[in-house]
Amino acid sequence: MSSDSHLDNRLGLCASFVRRGSRLADIGTDHAYLPVWLCRHGICPSAIAADINPEPLRRGQMTIDAAHLGDRIKTRLSDGLSAIGEDEADDIVIAGMGGELIAKILGDCPYAKNPDKHLILQPMTRSELLIRMLCANGFTIMRQDCCVAGNKCYTVLSVRFTGETAAPDELYPYTGELRPWENDTHLRFLRGHIDRLRKQANGEARFGALADRLEAFCDNDPRHP
Repeated sequence: MSSDSHLDNRLGLCASFVRRGSRLADIGTDHAYLPVWLCRHGICPSAIAADINPEPLRRGQMTIDAAHLGDRIKTRLSDGLSAIGEDEADDIVIAGMGGELIAKILGDCPYAKNPDKHLILQPMTRSELLIRMLCANGFTIMRQDCCVAGNKCYTVLSVRFTGETAAPDELYPYTGELRPWENDTHLRFLRGHIDRLRKQANGEARFGALADRLEAFCDNDPRHP
């Protein structure tokens, strides 16, 4: 469980993607554990802890006050990035929500396409929908990793706008930049996709074929042709 001095694996992986010296905006902050940890450890000089609902912000403010970081971390009631100014943050974390909602938040924010912005995205569900949107809108995945927290497997993406749109093959929205032959946690995450596709195949056969292709991708180590 997270606290103001310790992050669980999911938030810890998000934190590891944040650039030292960057001003942070944490969207969907809840208890503000992430901005408090990053400011306390000298990674970020300042942060905005934002949420769409007042109650999570109240909890976040309590965490901030307990850490004596009120001069460096401000809470902000915001629907996505709508109340965050372009000049207020360098690194933007959007975590703990579905891939569809993350895609909408990015689509609603014009400055998300500022190539100087570093986007750290952690979809709880539908990561394939988010990746598909990123590819179609000129965003590039610079890095992707996975972790296990609470016996669930999550992925985190480091993304920036490059303007390079792509029409990826059918598998890429599921695999992203993960390398299951090198990393057991990547493999576990992709196995979750395979299991969900197998269930969807009961209603539509094409999902079964996609699951087969994804399984073959996981089993095919390009280092040993």
